Amino acid sequence: MRSILITGCNRGLGLGLVQHLLQLPNPPEKIFATCRDPSKAERLRELAEKSKNIYIIKADLTNLNEYDSLVYVIKEHVGDDGLNVLFNNAGMATKFTRIGLVKAEHLTECFFVNTVVPIMLVKAFLPLLKKAADKKNTGMGVDRAAIINMTSIIGSIAENTMGGFYPYRCSKTALNAATKSISIDLQNDGILVACMHPGWVKTDMGGANAPLDIDTSCSDMVKTLMNLSEKDNGCFLQHDGTTLPW
Repeated sequence: MRSILITGCNRGLGLGLVQHLLQLPNPPEKIFATCRDPSKAERLRELAEKSKNIYIIKADLTNLNEYDSLVYVIKEHVGDDGLNVLFNNAGMATKFTRIGLVKAEHLTECFFVNTVVPIMLVKAFLPLLKKAADKKNTGMGVDRAAIINMTSIIGSIAENTMGGFYPYRCSKTALNAATKSISIDLQNDGILVACMHPGWVKTDMGGANAPLDIDTSCSDMVKTLMNLSEKDNGCFLQHDGTTLPW
């Protein structure tokens, strides 16, 4: 894997993924890390000061009009090699969980950030991903071209025993469905597509009671990422590589 774009890297899992990718024996030559306000991403900036592999990119992913500029910036760096991996990590959750409290604006905002944005980013970066895939004629994996969508077990219909969580749950279920469709659409292009559940992690989104810390989750995800192959295309994976039910 020569290049990877990870969205939402100012803190939490995005930042953790950047850290653990850097710890690989052969880290990616180019790690593009987006955040809305680099001036507030102190830890990310510290990492970038120590590593020439990190490129911090300011991006408001809710502004679809910025996507052409974002693609252009990354194209300037990767050139004819294309982009190996798009990791759609950025997302949001809401605290309004039960049917009596949910509001239309909570649903539409969550759907836009968690479902629409990743799909539109895939569309925008498809030419660069195809360019990377064309460099290698066989196999599937991050060394060729891959799209990873950060999802959640909460998006699993089969595992839903709690109810509630309408905005977050429904948006992640929709993202899972989109991931499956994209995997079918891009299979002949040699681009691997999967969605990944990071576990219930101690982040601003996951809360202090979560059983997993960021380091454990991100270490697992990077190991899983590096071992992806054709068998994982179109799959719903846990951080440790276990296949989850839809």
